Amino acid sequence: MAKLLEITDLKVAFPTDDGLVRAVDDVSLTVAPGETVAIVGESGSGKTVTSLSVMGLHKANATKISGSIMIQDGDKTVDIVTASPEEVRNLRGRVVSMIFQDPMSSLHPYYRIGSQLAEAYLVHNPGKKKSARARVIEMLDLVGISEPAQRANEYPHQFSGGMRQRVMIAMALMNNPKMLIADEPTTALDVTVQAQILNLLRRLQKDLNMGILLITHDLGVVAQVADKVSVMYAGKIVEQAPVDDLFYNPMAPYTLGLLKSVPRIGQKGSARLKAIPGQPPSLINLPIGCAFAPRCEFVAQAPNGSCEGSMPELLGLESSHRSRCHIPESERKKLFATQLSQARS
Repeated sequence: MAKLLEITDLKVAFPTDDGLVRAVDDVSLTVAPGETVAIVGESGSGKTVTSLSVMGLHKANATKISGSIMIQDGDKTVDIVTASPEEVRNLRGRVVSMIFQDPMSSLHPYYRIGSQLAEAYLVHNPGKKKSARARVIEMLDLVGISEPAQRANEYPHQFSGGMRQRVMIAMALMNNPKMLIADEPTTALDVTVQAQILNLLRRLQKDLNMGILLITHDLGVVAQVADKVSVMYAGKIVEQAPVDDLFYNPMAPYTLGLLKSVPRIGQKGSARLKAIPGQPPSLINLPIGCAFAPRCEFVAQAPNGSCEGSMPELLGLESSHRSRCHIPESERKKLFATQLSQARS
Protein backbone atom coordinates (compact mmCIF):
# COMPACT_ATOMS: atom_id res chain seq x y z
CA MET A 1 0.00 0.00 0.00
CA ALA A 2 1.24 3.51 -0.85
CA LYS A 3 2.36 5.67 2.06
CA LEU A 4 1.33 9.30 2.39
CA LEU A 5 3.43 9.73 5.51
CA GLU A 6 6.39 7.70 6.75
CA ILE A 7 8.13 8.71 9.98
CA THR A 8 11.37 6.84 10.69
CA ASP A 9 13.46 7.02 13.88
CA LEU A 10 12.24 10.53 14.71
CA LYS A 11 13.98 12.21 17.63
CA VAL A 12 13.03 15.69 18.85
CA ALA A 13 14.76 17.41 21.77
CA PHE A 14 14.69 20.92 23.19
CA PRO A 15 17.79 22.37 24.88
CA THR A 16 16.95 24.20 28.13
CA ASP A 17 18.88 25.69 31.03
CA ASP A 18 18.05 22.57 33.06
CA GLY A 19 19.14 20.11 30.39
CA LEU A 20 17.99 18.46 27.16
CA VAL A 21 14.26 17.70 27.02
CA ARG A 22 13.94 14.53 24.93
CA ALA A 23 10.32 15.02 23.90
CA VAL A 24 10.25 12.41 21.10
CA ASP A 25 12.66 9.49 20.98
CA ASP A 26 12.89 7.00 18.12
CA VAL A 27 9.32 7.23 16.80
CA SER A 28 8.42 5.40 13.57
CA LEU A 29 4.98 5.06 11.94
CA THR A 30 3.24 5.21 8.56
CA VAL A 31 -0.09 6.50 7.26
CA ALA A 32 -1.65 5.31 3.98
CA PRO A 33 -4.40 6.93 1.86
CA GLY A 34 -7.81 6.52 3.50
CA GLU A 35 -6.24 5.29 6.74
CA THR A 36 -6.58 6.76 10.24
CA VAL A 37 -3.64 6.24 12.59
CA ALA A 38 -4.11 7.37 16.19
CA ILE A 39 -1.39 8.39 18.63
CA VAL A 40 -2.54 8.10 22.25
CA GLY A 41 -0.95 8.72 25.62
CA GLU A 42 -0.93 11.02 28.64
CA SER A 43 -0.18 14.73 28.41
CA GLY A 44 3.55 15.21 27.87
CA SER A 45 4.08 11.86 26.15
CA GLY A 46 5.20 13.46 22.87
CA LYS A 47 2.02 13.28 20.79
CA THR A 48 1.73 16.93 19.83
CA VAL A 49 5.49 17.36 19.41
CA THR A 50 5.36 14.54 16.85
CA SER A 51 2.51 16.17 14.95
CA LEU A 52 4.18 19.60 14.92
CA SER A 53 7.31 17.95 13.55
CA VAL A 54 5.31 16.60 10.61
CA MET A 55 4.10 20.14 9.91
CA GLY A 56 7.63 21.53 10.23
CA LEU A 57 6.54 23.96 12.94
CA HIS A 58 9.42 23.60 15.40
CA LYS A 59 11.90 26.49 15.52
CA ALA A 60 15.13 25.28 13.95
CA ASN A 61 17.33 27.30 16.31
CA ALA A 62 15.62 25.92 19.41
CA THR A 63 15.13 22.28 18.43
CA LYS A 64 17.34 19.26 17.85
CA ILE A 65 15.63 16.96 15.37
CA SER A 66 16.82 13.85 13.56
CA GLY A 67 15.39 10.91 11.66
CA SER A 68 13.11 11.37 8.65
CA ILE A 69 9.54 12.48 7.96
CA MET A 70 8.72 11.54 4.37
CA ILE A 71 5.65 13.19 2.81
CA GLN A 72 4.31 12.07 -0.57
CA ASP A 73 3.79 15.08 -2.86
CA GLY A 74 2.43 13.81 -6.14
CA ASP A 75 5.14 11.74 -7.80
CA LYS A 76 7.92 12.87 -5.44
CA THR A 77 8.72 12.39 -1.77
CA VAL A 78 9.93 15.20 0.50
CA ASP A 79 11.72 14.80 3.84
CA ILE A 80 10.38 17.48 6.20
CA VAL A 81 13.45 17.16 8.44
CA THR A 82 15.96 18.10 5.73
CA ALA A 83 13.76 20.23 3.44
CA SER A 84 14.27 23.98 3.27
CA PRO A 85 11.76 26.31 4.99
CA GLU A 86 10.42 27.30 1.56
CA GLU A 87 9.80 23.67 0.61
CA VAL A 88 8.00 23.00 3.89
CA ARG A 89 5.80 26.09 3.50
CA ASN A 90 4.88 24.91 0.01
CA LEU A 91 3.71 21.56 1.45
CA ARG A 92 1.92 22.98 4.48
CA GLY A 93 -1.80 23.37 3.81
CA ARG A 94 -1.52 21.98 0.28
CA VAL A 95 -0.21 18.45 0.90
CA VAL A 96 -0.35 18.11 4.68
CA SER A 97 -2.62 20.16 6.90
CA MET A 98 -3.50 20.31 10.60
CA ILE A 99 -6.50 20.90 12.85
CA PHE A 100 -5.17 22.45 16.04
CA GLN A 101 -6.43 21.77 19.56
CA ASP A 102 -8.19 25.02 20.48
CA PRO A 103 -10.22 26.62 17.67
CA MET A 104 -10.84 29.83 19.62
CA SER A 105 -7.14 30.54 20.01
CA SER A 106 -6.40 29.41 16.44
CA LEU A 107 -8.94 31.82 14.89
CA HIS A 108 -8.19 35.57 14.98
CA PRO A 109 -11.00 37.32 16.91
CA TYR A 110 -10.76 40.56 14.84
CA TYR A 111 -11.16 39.02 11.37
CA ARG A 112 -14.23 37.56 9.74
CA ILE A 113 -14.39 33.81 9.28
CA GLY A 114 -14.48 34.13 5.50
CA SER A 115 -11.35 36.29 5.42
CA GLN A 116 -9.40 33.79 7.50
CA LEU A 117 -10.47 30.86 5.34
CA ALA A 118 -9.71 32.78 2.14
CA GLU A 119 -6.21 33.56 3.42
CA ALA A 120 -5.49 29.81 3.73
CA TYR A 121 -6.58 29.36 0.11
CA LEU A 122 -4.69 32.36 -1.28
CA VAL A 123 -1.37 31.17 0.17
CA HIS A 124 -1.29 28.51 -2.55
CA ASN A 125 -3.50 30.34 -5.07
CA PRO A 126 -2.26 33.94 -5.07
CA GLY A 127 -4.44 36.57 -6.76
CA LYS A 128 -7.53 34.35 -7.07
CA LYS A 129 -9.81 36.34 -4.75
CA LYS A 130 -13.04 35.42 -6.53
CA SER A 131 -12.13 31.75 -6.47
CA ALA A 132 -11.21 32.09 -2.79
CA ARG A 133 -14.66 33.46 -1.89
CA ALA A 134 -16.37 30.64 -3.77
CA ARG A 135 -14.10 28.10 -2.08
CA VAL A 136 -14.90 29.53 1.36
CA ILE A 137 -18.63 29.11 0.82
CA GLU A 138 -18.12 25.64 -0.64
CA MET A 139 -16.03 24.46 2.33
CA LEU A 140 -18.34 25.94 4.98
CA ASP A 141 -21.21 24.10 3.33
CA LEU A 142 -19.14 20.91 3.11
CA VAL A 143 -18.48 20.89 6.87
CA GLY A 144 -22.17 21.37 7.66
CA ILE A 145 -22.48 25.08 8.45
CA SER A 146 -25.87 26.38 7.31
CA GLU A 147 -26.19 29.62 5.31
CA PRO A 148 -22.45 29.59 4.52
CA ALA A 149 -22.46 32.85 2.52
CA GLN A 150 -23.90 34.72 5.49
CA ARG A 151 -21.84 32.96 8.18
CA ALA A 152 -18.63 33.70 6.28
CA ASN A 153 -19.16 37.39 7.13
CA GLU A 154 -19.38 36.71 10.88
CA TYR A 155 -16.66 36.67 13.56
CA PRO A 156 -15.41 33.70 15.61
CA HIS A 157 -17.25 34.79 18.78
CA GLN A 158 -20.55 34.43 16.89
CA PHE A 159 -19.92 30.70 16.43
CA SER A 160 -20.41 27.94 19.00
CA GLY A 161 -17.50 25.69 19.98
CA GLY A 162 -18.65 22.95 17.61
CA MET A 163 -19.08 25.43 14.75
CA ARG A 164 -15.60 26.88 15.34
CA GLN A 165 -14.18 23.38 15.18
CA ARG A 166 -15.96 22.88 11.85
CA VAL A 167 -14.41 26.13 10.63
CA MET A 168 -10.97 24.79 11.58
CA ILE A 169 -11.67 21.61 9.62
CA ALA A 170 -12.76 23.71 6.63
CA MET A 171 -9.56 25.77 6.91
CA ALA A 172 -7.41 22.65 7.02
CA LEU A 173 -9.10 21.29 3.88
CA MET A 174 -9.15 24.50 1.80
CA ASN A 175 -6.47 23.18 -0.58
CA ASN A 176 -7.52 19.50 -0.64
CA PRO A 177 -4.53 18.07 1.26
CA LYS A 178 -3.95 14.33 1.09
CA MET A 179 -2.68 14.16 4.69
CA LEU A 180 -4.58 15.60 7.66
CA ILE A 181 -3.31 15.86 11.23
CA ALA A 182 -6.06 16.23 13.84
CA ASP A 183 -4.69 17.24 17.24
CA GLU A 184 -7.37 16.58 19.89
CA PRO A 185 -10.14 17.65 17.45
CA THR A 186 -12.95 17.05 19.96
CA THR A 187 -11.40 18.52 23.12
CA ALA A 188 -13.89 20.48 25.28
CA LEU A 189 -16.84 19.53 23.06
CA ASP A 190 -19.90 17.79 24.47
CA VAL A 191 -20.48 14.21 23.39
CA THR A 192 -23.15 15.06 20.82
CA VAL A 193 -20.97 17.61 19.04
CA GLN A 194 -17.98 15.27 19.40
CA ALA A 195 -19.87 12.55 17.53
CA GLN A 196 -20.82 15.03 14.80
CA ILE A 197 -17.21 16.14 14.32
CA LEU A 198 -15.91 12.57 14.19
CA ASN A 199 -18.61 11.55 11.70
CA LEU A 200 -17.73 14.60 9.61
CA LEU A 201 -14.04 13.66 9.54
CA ARG A 202 -14.90 10.10 8.54
CA ARG A 203 -17.14 11.30 5.71
CA LEU A 204 -14.57 13.78 4.40
CA GLN A 205 -11.83 11.17 4.62
CA LYS A 206 -13.88 8.78 2.50
CA ASP A 207 -14.76 11.47 -0.04
CA LEU A 208 -11.19 12.78 -0.38
CA ASN A 209 -9.27 9.52 0.34
CA MET A 210 -7.22 11.35 2.97
CA GLY A 211 -4.83 9.85 5.45
CA ILE A 212 -5.46 11.07 9.00
CA LEU A 213 -3.02 11.18 11.90
CA LEU A 214 -5.21 11.56 14.98
CA ILE A 215 -3.68 12.84 18.22
CA THR A 216 -5.82 12.10 21.28
CA HIS A 217 -5.91 10.85 24.86
CA ASP A 218 -9.50 9.59 24.47
CA LEU A 219 -9.63 5.84 23.91
CA GLY A 220 -13.32 6.07 23.05
CA VAL A 221 -12.48 8.28 20.08
CA VAL A 222 -9.72 5.86 19.06
CA ALA A 223 -12.11 2.90 19.11
CA GLN A 224 -14.59 4.82 16.99
CA VAL A 225 -12.40 6.10 14.16
CA ALA A 226 -8.87 4.61 14.11
CA ASP A 227 -7.50 1.79 11.97
CA LYS A 228 -4.12 1.56 13.74
CA VAL A 229 -2.86 2.88 17.07
CA SER A 230 0.52 3.95 18.41
CA VAL A 231 0.66 4.32 22.20
CA MET A 232 3.29 6.79 23.44
CA TYR A 233 4.89 7.11 26.85
CA ALA A 234 7.78 9.41 27.84
CA GLY A 235 8.55 10.22 24.21
CA LYS A 236 8.65 6.62 22.95
CA ILE A 237 6.11 4.39 21.25
CA VAL A 238 5.43 1.54 23.67
CA GLU A 239 2.88 -0.31 21.55
CA GLN A 240 1.71 -0.33 17.93
CA ALA A 241 -1.21 -2.43 16.71
CA PRO A 242 -4.42 -2.52 14.67
CA VAL A 243 -7.14 -0.94 16.77
CA ASP A 244 -9.04 -4.17 17.58
CA ASP A 245 -5.86 -5.98 18.60
CA LEU A 246 -4.91 -3.14 20.92
CA PHE A 247 -8.26 -3.12 22.73
CA TYR A 248 -8.71 -6.89 23.00
CA ASN A 249 -5.11 -8.00 23.27
CA PRO A 250 -2.91 -5.24 24.79
CA MET A 251 0.75 -6.22 25.07
CA ALA A 252 2.34 -3.24 26.87
CA PRO A 253 1.74 -2.73 30.61
CA TYR A 254 1.10 0.98 30.01
CA THR A 255 -1.59 0.22 27.41
CA LEU A 256 -3.21 -2.23 29.81
CA GLY A 257 -3.19 0.47 32.50
CA LEU A 258 -4.93 2.91 30.16
CA LEU A 259 -7.61 0.38 29.25
CA LYS A 260 -8.23 -0.55 32.88
CA SER A 261 -8.73 3.10 33.81
CA VAL A 262 -11.57 3.66 31.32
CA PRO A 263 -15.00 3.97 33.01
CA ARG A 264 -17.71 1.67 31.68
CA ILE A 265 -21.45 2.21 31.74
CA GLY A 266 -23.25 -0.58 33.54
CA GLN A 267 -20.15 -1.87 35.29
CA LYS A 268 -21.15 -4.02 38.26
CA GLY A 269 -20.25 -3.10 41.80
CA SER A 270 -19.07 0.19 43.26
CA ALA A 271 -15.32 -0.34 42.95
CA ARG A 272 -13.23 2.71 42.13
CA LEU A 273 -11.49 2.98 38.78
CA LYS A 274 -7.99 1.60 38.85
CA ALA A 275 -5.76 4.54 37.96
CA ILE A 276 -2.11 4.18 36.97
CA PRO A 277 -0.13 5.16 40.10
CA GLY A 278 2.59 7.81 40.14
CA GLN A 279 3.57 10.36 37.51
CA PRO A 280 5.36 10.21 34.14
CA PRO A 281 9.13 10.73 34.41
CA SER A 282 10.94 13.97 33.66
CA LEU A 283 11.99 14.08 30.02
CA ILE A 284 15.24 15.68 31.15
CA ASN A 285 16.21 12.87 33.55
CA LEU A 286 14.81 9.69 32.05
CA PRO A 287 15.68 6.44 33.83
CA ILE A 288 18.26 4.10 32.30
CA GLY A 289 15.79 1.24 32.11
CA CYS A 290 12.13 1.14 31.16
CA ALA A 291 10.59 4.59 31.68
CA PHE A 292 7.33 3.00 32.86
CA ALA A 293 8.98 0.69 35.42
CA PRO A 294 8.41 2.96 38.49
CA ARG A 295 4.64 2.85 37.81
CA CYS A 296 4.35 -0.73 36.52
CA GLU A 297 2.63 -3.41 38.59
CA PHE A 298 4.44 -6.20 36.72
CA VAL A 299 8.06 -5.24 37.40
CA ALA A 300 8.61 -8.21 39.71
CA GLN A 301 7.62 -10.62 36.92
CA ALA A 302 10.30 -9.43 34.51
CA PRO A 303 13.38 -11.69 34.39
CA ASN A 304 16.46 -10.74 36.42
CA GLY A 305 15.38 -7.22 37.30
CA SER A 306 15.74 -6.20 33.66
CA CYS A 307 13.23 -3.33 33.87
CA GLU A 308 15.65 -1.11 35.78
CA GLY A 309 18.64 -2.01 33.62
CA SER A 310 17.59 -1.39 30.01
CA MET A 311 14.80 -0.07 27.82
CA PRO A 312 13.03 -2.98 26.07
CA GLU A 313 12.94 -2.98 22.28
CA LEU A 314 9.72 -2.46 20.30
CA LEU A 315 9.13 -6.07 19.19
CA GLY A 316 6.33 -8.53 18.53
CA LEU A 317 5.66 -12.07 17.39
CA GLU A 318 3.44 -10.46 14.72
CA SER A 319 4.89 -7.60 12.66
CA SER A 320 1.60 -5.67 12.87
CA HIS A 321 1.54 -5.76 16.69
CA ARG A 322 4.68 -4.64 18.50
CA SER A 323 5.26 -3.60 22.11
CA ARG A 324 7.96 -2.82 24.68
CA CYS A 325 8.24 -5.09 27.71
CA HIS A 326 10.88 -7.37 29.21
CA ILE A 327 8.27 -9.99 30.17
CA PRO A 328 8.08 -12.63 27.39
CA GLU A 329 5.10 -12.01 25.09
CA SER A 330 3.56 -15.46 25.70
CA GLU A 331 3.46 -14.76 29.45
CA ARG A 332 2.07 -11.26 28.95
CA LYS A 333 -0.71 -12.54 26.73
CA LYS A 334 -2.09 -14.79 29.48
CA LEU A 335 -1.43 -12.35 32.31
CA PHE A 336 -2.89 -9.28 30.62
CA ALA A 337 -5.95 -11.18 29.34
CA THR A 338 -6.85 -12.13 32.91
CA GLN A 339 -6.29 -8.59 34.16
CA LEU A 340 -8.41 -7.08 31.36
CA SER A 341 -11.21 -9.58 31.92
CA GLN A 342 -11.34 -8.73 35.62
CA ALA A 343 -11.38 -4.99 34.89
CA ARG A 344 -14.28 -5.37 32.45
CA SER A 345 -16.38 -7.67 34.63
